[in-house]
Amino acid sequence: MARRQGEAVRTRRSGGIRRVVVVAGVLVLAVALLSGCTRTVHGRAVSIYDDPFKVAGLPTTSGPSGPRAGAPNSTLTAQDSDGGQVDHLVLNALDDIQTYWQGEFPLEFGGVFSPVGKFISWSAKTPRSQAGQFCGESSYRLVNAAYCRLDGSVGWDRGVLLPAVADEFGKMSVVMVLAHEYGHAIQEMAKLVGRRTPTIVKEQQADCFAGAFIRNVAEGKAKHFTINTSDGLNAVLAATVAFRDADPDDPQNVHGSAFERVTAVQIGFTDGPKGCKAIDQNEIDRRRGDLPQTLGNDSGHGQSDVNQANLQELTKAMAAIMPIPDEPKYSYGSAKLNCRNGADTVPVTYCPATNLIGTDVPALHDRGVSNADDQDALPADVTGDFTAYIVFISRYTLAVQHAAGLPLKGAKTGLRAACLSGVISGKLADPNRSKSQGDISLSAGDLDEAVSGLLSDGLAASDTDGKTVPSGFSRVDAFRAGVLGTQDTCYSRYT
Repeated sequence: MARRQGEAVRTRRSGGIRRVVVVAGVLVLAVALLSGCTRTVHGRAVSIYDDPFKVAGLPTTSGPSGPRAGAPNSTLTAQDSDGGQVDHLVLNALDDIQTYWQGEFPLEFGGVFSPVGKFISWSAKTPRSQAGQFCGESSYRLVNAAYCRLDGSVGWDRGVLLPAVADEFGKMSVVMVLAHEYGHAIQEMAKLVGRRTPTIVKEQQADCFAGAFIRNVAEGKAKHFTINTSDGLNAVLAATVAFRDADPDDPQNVHGSAFERVTAVQIGFTDGPKGCKAIDQNEIDRRRGDLPQTLGNDSGHGQSDVNQANLQELTKAMAAIMPIPDEPKYSYGSAKLNCRNGADTVPVTYCPATNLIGTDVPALHDRGVSNADDQDALPADVTGDFTAYIVFISRYTLAVQHAAGLPLKGAKTGLRAACLSGVISGKLADPNRSKSQGDISLSAGDLDEAVSGLLSDGLAASDTDGKTVPSGFSRVDAFRAGVLGTQDTCYSRYT
């Protein structure tokens, strides 16, 4: 968030694995508001959000995620392959992806589906003298995966990039990488993009196509892979966050924030390829609205110190954005309130009985320390001041629900909290809000930190007992619905 004058600052830099831009469609992984999503049960339209324990209409499942035991390897081959486990994993993924599009392409785009005919594997560790070629360039130290428009090929680094993705986020995240790259091939076949199409449109549409394929896997329709809709899907989305554009002011970062990329993946997962076709620059601009896209001259690089003074400014902002007749009281000495009708949810607790929000400021501060300077590899979590602020905001939204006479325990309570927190977060970007209504505002990167926190522990999507739904997908989906919607959106979805 934008810092207040006079406070200490920390710098932020872009971290992560080195990514080399070779073609439009480089590896950067990946939700528009879908308030009208319904299904019909016995003649009655039912929202896919009616059951909070479902994930975009699918049951929340546990169990295995990754390669199916006993599934035979694909007969697909790759140029320069070493025949190792990584290439087998990738070729099996490509086999399932092509099978999926063989059925979907004619339905969504008409015409005949033509599978990609050339796959290229390399290792970024290979000495320069032995390196091969991909898309007209040497594969020496090329840590990347991409679709090449020059020859219609898909290529990947089996030596550095994909092993790192698999180690940090699981093998299904490697599948997601290939589904994204194949999405660029689909764009070309369907003539959805051209030379003048903005890169961000191409990338988010490819993220969306990847999300559509991942749903196919979640439905049990893939030959080589399976994924559960709890921690399995959470890990895929965490990888999407890791491959965000970390520095919004870097002119080479034109693929989207984590919030935007997760948005695109969730559009595909929820609405399928049809939803992906609707992604264009106008659609992206509508989603962005007033959300900050640059850090500008912010000397704090989007980071502020999580202290009592800033929290008090945030309370003013929350009261102005989402006022209630009986505003909660605040204490900043402890989050252990021993509430008779709620649990302690350290570092911030809301007690309905006393209408009090108690905060352990040092603990909340620790939660909000940026890890940008520690990201020498793929970050499993993206933390910063808003990782802390979003939890504080979510406890206020429990007071909002209390004032509205809504239940304060249960899955829908937690998802409403996440959604209402999204509404407040989005309104913090309003340039017309006066300083008297809280001298604090949303910064570029804040929503990414919120999304990462929602995936990692979901405290910002929990009820007064600290309980949340197991699906990070659902928690993030609720949050982004609020960011892109209104208070009414949250009540209509989760009541």
